[in-house]
Amino acid sequence: MPLPLSIAIVCKNSGPTIGRTLASVAPFASEIVALDSGSTDNTLSQIEGFGSVVSVKIHKVDWMGHVKTKQACLEACGQPWVLSLDSDESLEPALQASVQAAIQRDDPAHHGYRLNRKVWYRGRFLEHAWQPEWRLRLVRRGKAHWRGFDPPDQLVLDNGNIASTIGTLSGDLRHDSIDPTFIAFMAKQVRYGELSAMGMHARGDRGSYWRLLTSPAGSFIKQMVLKQAYRDGWRGWLAAASTATAAAAKHAALIEMS
Repeated sequence: MPLPLSIAIVCKNSGPTIGRTLASVAPFASEIVALDSGSTDNTLSQIEGFGSVVSVKIHKVDWMGHVKTKQACLEACGQPWVLSLDSDESLEPALQASVQAAIQRDDPAHHGYRLNRKVWYRGRFLEHAWQPEWRLRLVRRGKAHWRGFDPPDQLVLDNGNIASTIGTLSGDLRHDSIDPTFIAFMAKQVRYGELSAMGMHARGDRGSYWRLLTSPAGSFIKQMVLKQAYRDGWRGWLAAASTATAAAAKHAALIEMS
């Protein structure tokens, strides 16, 4: 029997990855709620194809930014538990089991559960770069909301993200964010850096030459030394470089806006 679980997904032209995302949750979820902001590929047909397995609800909306769009998707869900996923994320088998067990326990002491997201690239996980990356994703409906800037965005509990009410799930959330190449991923990082600068500028931050000089280097060193990204081989080096690229774009854009 399906569990009292809604899957909340925001998507647009997610054809290469959304099939894996939905296949990893459809067997045990009660409904999939997708907010699509203008797909022109086969994203919607893939979502509709899961209608024979699970209840599927598609809402076509204008893009309102990461926070507002994800919040609208969260509010559109009807089951007691909601698992919020990006359209390039999927549950590995161990995490599937953990999610199902948590919902079946329905522990009243927990209003949400966090899980660890790992980047998948060319046949393997990055075990060190960006690790660990804990994200609150499984929550009771009506007990959490999205906040932050566009990006970054963050799902938090309504009562202030109290650690005693947040459990931890074992297993990995696969993140297919590097598609199809690291160069394309870096271009996306530049865009995210620009969006982050826009948010910083809106709240009164101004550009700094010193931060433009030190932040990219610091981001690279953090990944290579503290996270030991070098242990991921050449993939780890590129991951560290992409993080430095995002930092440089953010601070360069903020200087320009200032």
